[in-house]
Amino acid sequence: MPDQSRPSPARSFRRRLLGRELLLGTFIKTPTSHTVEIFGDLGFDFAVIDAEHAPFDRRSIDIALLAARAAGIAGLVRVAEPSPAQILAALDDGAAGVLIPHVASPEAAAAAVSACRYRSGRRGFSNSPRAGRYGGLAMWPHVDAQDESVAVIAMIEDPDALERLDAIMATEGLDAVFIGRADLTVALAAASPDAPEVRAAVTRIIEAARKADKPVCMMAAHVDEARSLAALGASAFMIGSDQGLMRQAAGRVLEEFGGLRGAR
Repeated sequence: MPDQSRPSPARSFRRRLLGRELLLGTFIKTPTSHTVEIFGDLGFDFAVIDAEHAPFDRRSIDIALLAARAAGIAGLVRVAEPSPAQILAALDDGAAGVLIPHVASPEAAAAAVSACRYRSGRRGFSNSPRAGRYGGLAMWPHVDAQDESVAVIAMIEDPDALERLDAIMATEGLDAVFIGRADLTVALAAASPDAPEVRAAVTRIIEAARKADKPVCMMAAHVDEARSLAALGASAFMIGSDQGLMRQAAGRVLEEFGGLRGAR
């Protein structure tokens, strides 16, 4: 029998998120188990499997979530679309939570929450997948464990959402918001994510989240940016992606060793 005395990262992630612990994660863009294992081994708190912008299918999501469990890291899924089927597949495979893209209305937020919850929602029941320990959890213990542990995170990344922030934040069962600065930048036709209009939008979102007592997750390019965002109220940070971090590290190595070419 697995040790139930210590909560797994998947079971404890939502509690830590709601408790405003400083959490560090990254996006996983490569459909393989290895990158998830590496980030878990390094001690990252969570990894978000990016089914929206990377070539993940149901099978590769399942394998990546298995790797997250093996490596002791909370595995979340950014679903390709906010359909109940996509959300259900991720949760049944053992995701600690889901990121729902382009939540621009309270109706969209409520629909996402409903797809994630059993007792107060409309999540389709099965305890036979990984989330139910392949039948090892009986019906109601499985229902209670999932309703208690699954994190529902809305991505605020559209100008339309800015006009409905209070209503979105007031959605019962919505755990946190992720501020999508890149999408906001493009939608607002701003020069960069640091442009005044984007910074103003970020401030509005964080203020609305603070008023509704919702944690905020954001991308951070470097530690100084994370410090400034934490001062504003963010508590969970995405540090690039597996591909982006590999590219940065490989670029540094190429630059460091570039002098060897001229020395030959």
